[in-house]
Amino acid sequence: MDINFNKNEDHNKLLVSDLKKRFAHVKLGGGQKRIDKHKAKGKMTARERVDYLLDAKSKSIEIGAFAGDGMYAEHGGCPSGGVVVKIGYVKGRQCIVVANDATVKAGAWFPITGKKNLRAQEISIENRLPIIYLVDSAGVYLPMQDEIFPDKEHFGRIFRNNAVMSSMGITQISAVMGSCVAGGAYLPIMSDEALIVDKTASIFLAGSYLVKAAIGESIDNETLGGATTHCEISGVTDYKAKDDKDALDKIKFIVDKIGDYDKAGFSKTDSFKPKENEDDIFGILPKERNAQYDMLDIISRLVDKSEFEQYKEGYGQTILTGYARIDGWAVGIVANQRKLVKTKNGEMQFGGVIYNDSADKATRFIANCNQKKIPLVFLQDVTGFMVGSKSEHGGIIKDGAKMVNAVSNSVVPKFTIIIGNSYGAGNYAMCGKAYDPRLIVAWPSAELAVMSGNSAAKVLLQIEKASLEKKGEKITPEKEAELFNKIKDRYDNQVSPYYAASRIWTDAVINPLETRTWISMGIEAANHAPIEKPFNMGVLQV
Repeated sequence: MDINFNKNEDHNKLLVSDLKKRFAHVKLGGGQKRIDKHKAKGKMTARERVDYLLDAKSKSIEIGAFAGDGMYAEHGGCPSGGVVVKIGYVKGRQCIVVANDATVKAGAWFPITGKKNLRAQEISIENRLPIIYLVDSAGVYLPMQDEIFPDKEHFGRIFRNNAVMSSMGITQISAVMGSCVAGGAYLPIMSDEALIVDKTASIFLAGSYLVKAAIGESIDNETLGGATTHCEISGVTDYKAKDDKDALDKIKFIVDKIGDYDKAGFSKTDSFKPKENEDDIFGILPKERNAQYDMLDIISRLVDKSEFEQYKEGYGQTILTGYARIDGWAVGIVANQRKLVKTKNGEMQFGGVIYNDSADKATRFIANCNQKKIPLVFLQDVTGFMVGSKSEHGGIIKDGAKMVNAVSNSVVPKFTIIIGNSYGAGNYAMCGKAYDPRLIVAWPSAELAVMSGNSAAKVLLQIEKASLEKKGEKITPEKEAELFNKIKDRYDNQVSPYYAASRIWTDAVINPLETRTWISMGIEAANHAPIEKPFNMGVLQV
């Protein structure tokens, strides 16, 4: 191993260590004091509920763990968006589980909570996955009601989705395990089956205080909307559980009886580990963002037996395309090549940049994968499309548009892994969040932005300098350096993978060694949803 490999390895392993520390903090939700108070009521925490429900020792992936990270400081924060979302297995059946975390503002809904819940429902709808809601929420967080209540992608969209999912035949099961108030009361009752835990759970449109204020009736919450009321009088809920574990056991019993699903039919064979050492990823991935490396070295550590059959290997070399298997699933890989490549004409092409020929190759490959019903995996480390007269005269905008069109109209499931840079239109062409990947995750080494922090800081610095000089201020070299660093620090914070994850621009920040699990479980989920329309690129048909 050379010295650079060792430096890269140390740097990337430190990034993974930081990821683990951040996640350990997030897992505490509202903090240990609130956890102790919650458990004193005889209740399990949201994470304990999810872990108990999912099959022991089975694989699972968590969606949006860093949602809300660094947001709402003036309101005390909202770790994980106040809700835990995992894709895992219940009685061997893949499901998505959504559990309110009542240690975070009593499980109240912040704007990011709504966005995360909608993302969970989107995953359920796209993949026809059964969804299980573990409800323990005080409803909308009133100080921010204007940002969560009325708009199309706000709180009410949840119940609209409940109705649509029911019409699609997607199984929805709810367990009311704590508070379930006002509009939130509709979620469990719009599910196929609803359970309620005796004594610790309640459902009502208005609690006892509001009832007293509104109509003058004096009544306690248990009589108003407890388990006995809704199981024996109103008929609102279907099962009464004596405690949290009993409710979760009942859900397992119900899920165990669900019939099989129609499969999309993606190719699956036996799984094999890569022949190359997966840990080498940490040494291969450069510490410096502009350093060159061979993406084939990364691919060979992600795919079964390290086997990757390249499509148009000698053409458009700044994008790698080809077929492989990941955990037995057939995949088509579209990856940015990060090393300097030499064309047959003797010209050099920069790694990480999309040229005319590479965009053309990717478009054709995406069409082939759609024809063969092969899921697509995008490995992003892209700085954008090539600029300059040669590219413009060669029609880079047209070739780029064709690639974006192919990604947009692709009917096979897409999965995006942001390895390094994800800048500008390159993010779009390589299936960024706006292009509906079934799952999109980032490695700790990722950056998402219009351009790099360095480039953006230089542009913003010129604007800032011009503004200050107009006001008569003299800009010394020291002042210029101070301004540059201030702007760059602010911009670097915004390009962090955690900044993106907190806003659910990505589903997770993951250890690179978890990549195979995310892709495999993602394709297994997608296999629940048969492809219902043909691939068609419209007027930009290749």
